[in-house]
Amino acid sequence: MPANEHYNLLITSYLESEYVQRIRAVDARLQVIYEPALLQPPRYAADHVGRPTKRSAEQEAQWQQLLGQADILFDFDPTHREDLPELAPNVRWIQATSAGIGQFVKGRQYDARMPQTQFTTASGVHAVPLAEFCIMAMLMFNKGLPRMVADQQRKHWERYAGTDLEDRTLAIIGVGRVGQEVARLAQAFGMRVIGTKRSVAGVDPAALSLDRLYAPEELHDLLREAEYLVLITPHTPATEQMIGPAELAALPRGAVLINIGRGATVNEPALIEALRSGQVGAAALDVFAAEPLPPESPLWGMPNVLVSPHSASTSDRENERITELFCDNLRRYLADEPLLNVLNTETLY
Repeated sequence: MPANEHYNLLITSYLESEYVQRIRAVDARLQVIYEPALLQPPRYAADHVGRPTKRSAEQEAQWQQLLGQADILFDFDPTHREDLPELAPNVRWIQATSAGIGQFVKGRQYDARMPQTQFTTASGVHAVPLAEFCIMAMLMFNKGLPRMVADQQRKHWERYAGTDLEDRTLAIIGVGRVGQEVARLAQAFGMRVIGTKRSVAGVDPAALSLDRLYAPEELHDLLREAEYLVLITPHTPATEQMIGPAELAALPRGAVLINIGRGATVNEPALIEALRSGQVGAAALDVFAAEPLPPESPLWGMPNVLVSPHSASTSDRENERITELFCDNLRRYLADEPLLNVLNTETLY
């Protein structure tokens, strides 16, 4: 890239001023544009969608002009998801704030409508909060937290015995960066950790904090050992409904299922039936087939289910981590080096 070339970088979702300054400090060739008055205000820390607001006609015209001039976008514009390719024809790179953008990009045909644009994910940014959520869920069910809370609310004193994680077997489907962090924390609790990933050739399980690594075609062998099952797979044609009646039946009776990947990877009616029968002892679900989870879903009222509103990955430290990744990628982009976390629009991750 020519040394004297400048790049218009538009930030399309709320970002704290200190992180905007970090981005500006990367290189003098970057014209970093951040107009918080034109963005949807955040509803919580690191909210990248924001509370829906309506711009004035003048503000909307200003925003569309900024989109038209942009070469780089920090985040997908939540206010122009359908017509972004037409409004931002010069964009050559979009840094997402989410890891699982494959279906989002494919569903809007961004790959075909923006053929000169690279899309990079926030893969790895959410590993720590997601892994901590998994540990929390296992401890919660093991130690009887729902029972404790219910007994406290009714001022009822009755001793009982919980259980512990040591020497229990945790199975992870989708051992990427998040899965490795889950495995590392689980091993610290003395658990035996097994897992599977799409490609296992030449992979040392110990390097992934695993005791054993299974190939994808050995899924049922892995499930038969899974006292705790963590799902971290993206939604692709290959993973849709991958956990159905046969897979749930393969689990040891009373297993705990935790889904932090995508709701479409699980046959939800089959899971509900398995929870009712006791085949699955408990479930901690951060993702669902339909989001928000419909009020009529039985999952809301099941005492052995934890419903999380797709918030296991969110942290008040998220923007700092995303900014660090983005700045690293900006230096690579300006040096004409390969970017980190480039989305493969065929595999969708």
